[in-house]
Amino acid sequence: MLRKFFPLDKNYVLEEAQLSLKQTLLEYLVDYVKVEYLLRHNPLGIQDEMSQTIQQHRGKDFRHLDLFYLTLSGIFRYENYHDNQLTFIFDGQDPFLKYQREWTAVFRKWTKDFCKQQNFLRAVLDLTVFYPVESPVVMVDNRMEAFLSQFFDVKIHPQKGIIKKVG
Repeated sequence: MLRKFFPLDKNYVLEEAQLSLKQTLLEYLVDYVKVEYLLRHNPLGIQDEMSQTIQQHRGKDFRHLDLFYLTLSGIFRYENYHDNQLTFIFDGQDPFLKYQREWTAVFRKWTKDFCKQQNFLRAVLDLTVFYPVESPVVMVDNRMEAFLSQFFDVKIHPQKGIIKKVG
C-alpha cells in the first residue's frame, strides 16, 4: 500500500526503517501502556478481574494499531523531514540503521508523552488487551487518529494527507 502523508513524502529509506520496526515498537507501546495503566489505577497491586486480564495478556496481534503506527510514522516524517531532504551521512553510518535508531528514540519518547493521557491508555488497552481475538479487522475506531490529530495539532485528511491546523 503506497500511502503518502504530504506532497513531498518520498523518504523511502526512512519509511522502510520505520516499517521494519513496527512489531517491536508496537509491542513496546502495549507493554508500556499496560504497566503505566496498572501503576496509575492499581498502585497497590490488588488482583481484580481487570488487572489480571491486563497482566496475563501476552498477545502479539497488533493489527488494530496498524493505522495508528502508519499515521504516527507519517507525522514523524512530516515534522522532521517535511522538505524531503534526508541528510547525507558522511561518517560512514548506514542510513537505514541511523533512521531506525532515530525513529526508535522518538517513538519511545512519544509513547511516554502519550501515556500521560488517560484516554490514550484506555484506547490502547481496548484495541489490544480487551479486543476480542476472534473479531475481524474492521475500522475499529477513530480515537487513535483523533488523539494524534489533537496531540500534534495536525489534520489527517484522506486526500491531502497531513496538514498543519490553522488557527
